[in-house]
Amino acid sequence: MSNKKKSKSYETLGVPSEEISNISSIERIKTKRKTAINMVDLVSGILKQDITALSRAITLIESRNPKHLQQANTIINNCLPHANKSIRIGITGVPGVGKSTFIEVFGKYLTSVGKRVAVLAIDPSSSITKGSILGDKTRMEDLVKDQNAFIRPSASGENLGGVARKTRESVILCEAAGFDVIIIETVGVGQSETTVHSMVDFFLLLKLAGAGDDLQGIKRGIIEMADAIAINKADGDNYKSAKLAQVEFNRALHLYPKKPSNWQPKVSICSAINNTGIEAIWAQILAYWEITSKNNYFNAKRIEQNKNWLIQTIEGQLKANFFNKTQVKKELENQLELIENNKTSPFTAADYLLSLKF
Repeated sequence: MSNKKKSKSYETLGVPSEEISNISSIERIKTKRKTAINMVDLVSGILKQDITALSRAITLIESRNPKHLQQANTIINNCLPHANKSIRIGITGVPGVGKSTFIEVFGKYLTSVGKRVAVLAIDPSSSITKGSILGDKTRMEDLVKDQNAFIRPSASGENLGGVARKTRESVILCEAAGFDVIIIETVGVGQSETTVHSMVDFFLLLKLAGAGDDLQGIKRGIIEMADAIAINKADGDNYKSAKLAQVEFNRALHLYPKKPSNWQPKVSICSAINNTGIEAIWAQILAYWEITSKNNYFNAKRIEQNKNWLIQTIEGQLKANFFNKTQVKKELENQLELIENNKTSPFTAADYLLSLKF
């Protein structure tokens, strides 16, 4: 149907003229999305800071379809020379510590001082339904409207620690798209802290005062990974307890061996709700960057990250290739049934599946 005929049909339905143009635009976008993906245009769009191209590229690299792997590699390889120009910040903390609110306020501060900010937020997936709320765009209402910010919520899936598959590649694409600061938010459970720590330059731990979390944080050893600790929600009646927690955490930090970066982690207090203490945290990050750049730790850590990414990418690809084999899928069902009927052990079944010849 021609555009004129479509417009007439919309008019007969009582659709206002200004809405008709919007509908036509939506239909053009839908038609465009159905066309084959042009790798050259997609990479060109990313380098021109086109958010639509960036979003499509990240969707492509997150795809589990084996047909998309080569396309994803092409995009990453073409974007890589334009990457590595940002500072990567990992932010973690237990659920309820106020990560989303903090990241929104922190992101707004950064854009106000001329930075472009990308937030890769990892939403926990249900182990039962495999679904995910992906609610960070809802929780960060102000930041999502900021033209200098990009928020990409991703389902954690079945990955260890709740870190979305292909998060590392998403970092490269965001850097190629000109973002100065990349923030990776963890789900704050399990081993997510360890995994995110391995892919960022600066690791910020958010804590709460008076929530029975102080000793737990020290016991878990999470402080050993942190480059800074921020006691959030330091406002109202919580302010006094936040100051006390700051003293306790400062004492704890001095019990740990000196970091190879020669950086002494700092403890600060902040209130994301009241927008206080945010500027001081960014000042700490800049101070860390200056020190580690001068002593070459920053670059050495990036190189080590790339080596880890190589090993983990190989492990992930081997796993995907193995479970995508038709014979493995068939035999896996048989072995699961044997386990269910107590006719074999998980270890024997694993040995059998790994011994299959392809």
